[in-house]
Amino acid sequence: MTSSPSTPPVGDRQGGPRDKGREVQAMFAAIAPRYDLLNRVLSLGVDRGWRREAAREALGLGPSRILDVATGTADFALELAARAPGAEVVGSDFVPQMLEIGRAKARARGLTVRLEEGDALKLPYPDGSFDAVTCAFGFRNFADYSRGLTEMWRVLSPGGRLVILEFPPPRPGLFGSVFRLYFRHVLPRVGAMVSGNAGAYTYLPESVLAFPEPERLAGLMHATGFRTRYRLLTFGIAAIHVGDKG
Repeated sequence: MTSSPSTPPVGDRQGGPRDKGREVQAMFAAIAPRYDLLNRVLSLGVDRGWRREAAREALGLGPSRILDVATGTADFALELAARAPGAEVVGSDFVPQMLEIGRAKARARGLTVRLEEGDALKLPYPDGSFDAVTCAFGFRNFADYSRGLTEMWRVLSPGGRLVILEFPPPRPGLFGSVFRLYFRHVLPRVGAMVSGNAGAYTYLPESVLAFPEPERLAGLMHATGFRTRYRLLTFGIAAIHVGDKG
């Protein structure tokens, strides 16, 4: 769930992508022990259903090798491994503390996933290595969306599928306004109380509000070469984007 951020969580907004990457790496390392609990509490458990939907899309073409980019504590990689026991699942992230938690979760569940350190903007894998590539709640942290998509396109084999599960900016209307209020004022306070890190949960709403609208993300995927479709989940709180490589 982590990679180089598009906006820095705290501090000077004039820093370059490398500075932002160090900031977000340190931030996620600090909250790693309570990251999963916070996800459950702050989403009221709805994120599990979103992951199930995204996993169905990712496994729709029967991939044998899957890469989960910005895997964090490996929630989505483990979902994929549980649903496709015959597939090889690799999770990549640049926060070692998150990966260690993911490895412990895999052992506890008796699931096999390979969790490795890696930069989402420079993936350490050969061209065409994977039949499916996924990214769940990590893409908005990329310092360069186009570069991230290009890397995911590169490591996908012809006929492969990319699935991105992400929080788009709240939609116009009453529900969007309520959710924006929750995101900006309630979530940071709850996150700070549970994690002890106020900056991390100030960054989260900032990163969502700065993220491209679903239509724009679909356009970026299309420009990379993907045949693209998307759908909104739970009144637009989350979105699944699917890109097939011809």
